Amino acid sequence: MIYLSIITLGICSNEIGIIKNKKKTSYYSFIPGLGQIKNKKWIKSVFIVSLEALAINNWSKNAKIYEDYDVNNSSTSLSKNRYLEKRNKYAWWIGIIYFYSMIDAIVDGHFYEFENVMNSPIENQNVEIKEEDNE
Repeated sequence: MIYLSIITLGICSNEIGIIKNKKKTSYYSFIPGLGQIKNKKWIKSVFIVSLEALAINNWSKNAKIYEDYDVNNSSTSLSKNRYLEKRNKYAWWIGIIYFYSMIDAIVDGHFYEFENVMNSPIENQNVEIKEEDNE
């Protein structure tokens, strides 16, 4: 968590008055949640980091139970095979969340200026083009 806070402060201080660099966003997207911070999507970043941490935690718990499973002295309620299935399921979720985070950060980075473009008046541009055609 401390690592994420330090990176967040570094990104925020570097972005004052600087136009977003899409290539940098692509590099930041390799760490889950960091690309969202670069795109100033704070809630989405916290959500993705939380989901990734939860998936890693559950994967780790199920892997440990699976490795330490003792048939004769089992204090667990599920079979050994079920813990293997749960471990594998959370491993898949770790990968899915990671790739979702990466793709989402890259797409958000490319559409960062979309609102500004859509709010600019299009009528003035068409008038200038028509006037140039008449000359």
